[in-house]
Amino acid sequence: MGSKMLKQAILSIDRPLLAIFLASAFAVSGAQSAPPQSSQNPTGKPASAAAKPAAQSATPAPAVAPNHASAAAGRPAPSWQGSQVNRLSRRAEMYYEGVWGVGELRVKVAESGELIRFNYLVLDPVKAAALNDKKVEPQLFDAQARVKLVVPQLEKVGQLRQSSTPKAGMTYWMAFSNPTRAVKPGHRVDVVIGSFRANNLVVE
Repeated sequence: MGSKMLKQAILSIDRPLLAIFLASAFAVSGAQSAPPQSSQNPTGKPASAAAKPAAQSATPAPAVAPNHASAAAGRPAPSWQGSQVNRLSRRAEMYYEGVWGVGELRVKVAESGELIRFNYLVLDPVKAAALNDKKVEPQLFDAQARVKLVVPQLEKVGQLRQSSTPKAGMTYWMAFSNPTRAVKPGHRVDVVIGSFRANNLVVE
């Protein structure tokens, strides 16, 4: 009897009001069942703290510049460097200038190595006259190659040397024959002209 009266009471309620009542009930039920949103990420750390290591790891490591100085230091030095090595000591220069009246002694390869040329600058013509003496045969000694070179005598030219009376400020030369090319750049040689002797000159 009581249940029949309740059913009739529910049916007597206005249907629009019933729809509103049911919708409100479902909305409240959904809000209560939804889990609370967390301000933390799944790792349990704040978002700002989790992003910081990622930003630091994205920074590229500084490139290491190659050590050019150590590479250059490891390279072997050349066996000779032309006129820089051929320079005589100041004591030797003073000796040749004071005793023989000559300076700037140089030995160079010429004609693809077939000739070795000896140059000298005349400072005192009287003292330097011995180097231009036609009666004296110049010689060049190379202890490393174990050879002795002489100034060749050509049929129409004569000896390959300047033997005129020396003048101050003029550079004179003579050429030694090197047919086997035994004397090479970098070798140390001695030039002998009578009593004149220039030792340990580097061939350029």
